[in-house]
Amino acid sequence: MRQLYDTTKKLAGNRRKPERPVKRKEGKVITNIEEQRNRWVEHFKELLNRPAPLNSPNIEAAPTDLPTDVSPPTIEEISMAIRQIKSGKAVGPFDSVNRTTLWKLLRHCGVPQKIVNI
Repeated sequence: MRQLYDTTKKLAGNRRKPERPVKRKEGKVITNIEEQRNRWVEHFKELLNRPAPLNSPNIEAAPTDLPTDVSPPTIEEISMAIRQIKSGKAVGPFDSVNRTTLWKLLRHCGVPQKIVNI
């Protein structure tokens, strides 16, 4: 099988993606490698060194003293979170606790069984 693969590869030759030509501003194709490099340098200098806009956007500063609720979650919030967890699904990349573990934890913390069974 390996020999077949090697033979096919030799017969097919090197398949390279066709290169897109670099053009001058006037649209003429540049064939010299050094001129192509210089054109890329010129292109990125124009692209990255633009002057700042005349009318700067009027962006207000974000408030620094936002209200944060650090109180323990309510029973309604807990039951809503449990309902949103899909059973029978694999734990996602950002999930650290699966549904069964969460139920056991809630029972251990004294949450009534009827809330856990929602």
